[in-house]
Amino acid sequence: MNKHHDPSGQADEQQITLRGPAELADALPYMMGFQPTDSIVLVALHGTSGRFGGRLRLGIPLSPREWSPVADQLVECLIEGSERRGSRPDGIVVFLCQDPGEGETSRRVMERLRPLAQRLRTACGTFDVPVHEALCISEGRFWSYCCPDSRCCPPEGSALALPGTSVMAAAAAYAGIQVRGSLRQMEGRLAPMTTPAAVGQERALDTAGAALVPRILDGAGREEVAAETLALARRLMTRIAETPRTGSWAETDAADDRLITHDEAAAVILGLQDRDTRDRAAEWMEGPDADPALRLWQALARRCVGPYCEHAAAPLTLAGWVAWSSGDEPGARVALGRALRVDPEYVFARLLHQACNEGLDPETLRSCLRQARGSRESSGTSKAEGRPHRPRPRRVGPRVGRRSLPPAGAGPAKSPAGNRGRGRSRSGQRGTRSGR
Repeated sequence: MNKHHDPSGQADEQQITLRGPAELADALPYMMGFQPTDSIVLVALHGTSGRFGGRLRLGIPLSPREWSPVADQLVECLIEGSERRGSRPDGIVVFLCQDPGEGETSRRVMERLRPLAQRLRTACGTFDVPVHEALCISEGRFWSYCCPDSRCCPPEGSALALPGTSVMAAAAAYAGIQVRGSLRQMEGRLAPMTTPAAVGQERALDTAGAALVPRILDGAGREEVAAETLALARRLMTRIAETPRTGSWAETDAADDRLITHDEAAAVILGLQDRDTRDRAAEWMEGPDADPALRLWQALARRCVGPYCEHAAAPLTLAGWVAWSSGDEPGARVALGRALRVDPEYVFARLLHQACNEGLDPETLRSCLRQARGSRESSGTSKAEGRPHRPRPRRVGPRVGRRSLPPAGAGPAKSPAGNRGRGRSRSGQRGTRSGR
C-alpha cells in the first residue's frame, strides 16, 4: 500500500511513501501535529497513489448508541469538505485511538471498538468511497481491522516504532514538523486551573461581575468597560512579551500565570463576554502581537474556573483564531474544539472551526479585521461613537445549574451534526451573553 503525505501541501516537491499499516500508524501524529487520544480520525485519500488530503478528528462517543449517527455524520463531513476543496476522496483511512481504561487491556480496547470501525466502513461504503485501512492504536500498539494476514498484523497487535525512528519521523524532522505531545496534554494547557489558587480566582470573578454588571447595563458604561478591557489586555500582552518563552510549555504557562493577577484576569475575562470587545481583541492576530496575544488568551482560559467555565469560550476562541492565523492549524483545532465543548452554541468558534477544517485561508478574515481597525483609527472614533448604541442582553455572571465539562475526548473537536435541533430554552437563567 502506497500513501503519500506532503507537509508542504505540494506533492510534486516532496513525497513520502508509506507501505502498510505499520507506517500508516507511525505517520498519524505527524499528520495531525499531535498524538490523538480518545479519537476517531478520518483521512481522505486522493488519486491512484493515495495522496493524503483532508482529515477530521472527533472524540470517541462514550455511548455505543451514538456510534452509528456519528459515523454517518463524520464521513459525510469529510467527503463534502473534500468536494468543496475541489476533489472527492478516492478512499479513506480510519484511525481509532484510545488507551485502556482501568482493568482493561489494549487488545480489549481494539475488540470493544471493532463495531465502531465496522460502522465507519459501512458509512464510507454508503458514499461509494472505500476504506483502504482501518487501524486501532492503543497503548503503543496497533491492530488492523482490514488486514487478515497474521504475519503482518498478529492478533496480539504490533508495537509502534520508537519515536523518531520511522521514515515519517525523519521526513518530518527535515521539514521542521513537530509533534507536540498528546491531544490530552494540549487540551490540559487550556483547562481550568485546579490548584488552590482557583478559589481566589473564582472569588475575583464574583467580585468583578458584581462591579461590572451595573456598568454594562448602562449604555455609556458598556463602552467604558470595553475600553478598559482592551487597555488592560494590551498591558498584559506587553508584560508577557517582555517575558520570553523559556524551557518547556509547562514552564512557560506557569510563568505566564504568575504575570497575571486574579483581579486582572477576572476583568478581562468578563469584558471579553461582550462580542464587540472580543472582535476588537481579535485584531491582535499577526506580527509582534500574535505570540503574546496567544499566551494571554491561553492563560485566561485557564482562569475560567468553577461556575465560570463557560466564559472560557471567548478566550479559547481567540486563542484558536490567533493560532490559525499564525499557521498553527493543530493548535487552532484543539482550542476551537475545546471552546465548542464549553459552549456548543458559540457561533464565532463554530465558524472558525469549520473554516479551519475546510482548509480556508485565514487571510480573508485578517483583511476584514485590518480594515475595521484602519477605519476606526482613521476616523479617530470608536465604533460606538460612530452610531447610536443599541444595548443587547448579556450575561456576566455564571449560569446556574450549568453542566460540567465532559471527560477529555468525550466532547467534539468538530461538531458534525451542526448542533441540529438544539432548541434549548435559556429562560430562567441569568440573562444571555453577547460574546458570540
